[in-house]
Amino acid sequence: MGKRRCEKKFSTILLDSIDEALSTLGENSKKAIYFHLETKFGISRQDIPERISDFSEAIDQIFGLAAQQIEILIMKFLNQQVTCTYNWVGPKWLVPELTFTKYVKLLELWYEDTEENGKVEVILDERRKPDQKNQ
Repeated sequence: MGKRRCEKKFSTILLDSIDEALSTLGENSKKAIYFHLETKFGISRQDIPERISDFSEAIDQIFGLAAQQIEILIMKFLNQQVTCTYNWVGPKWLVPELTFTKYVKLLELWYEDTEENGKVEVILDERRKPDQKNQ
């Protein structure tokens, strides 16, 4: 089994990316958000990697429509730290439904995978085919 060039744990990289994204709102705002996450939602900063779905829902409740912008910032910083590239090899008619939670999970799998060398598999619903005609 080959060694991967992972110097940091993915959870550390994820937390650093979240910190960086929240810091764009200001240091006091970042502290207030972490405080709110812990007191209202029971999610401590250290719990976020294991509770990424809960974190995403909490951010959605805190920021409403602006939550997507926060999640995009987190993904941007996360992608910069992991330096992952991804090429879509699926059919062009299909746009994958990629949520923040799915993105983080897929990137974690890519980062920690030592044997597949960065390949990410996308599973499609076989019932949905582009050549099926509505009858």
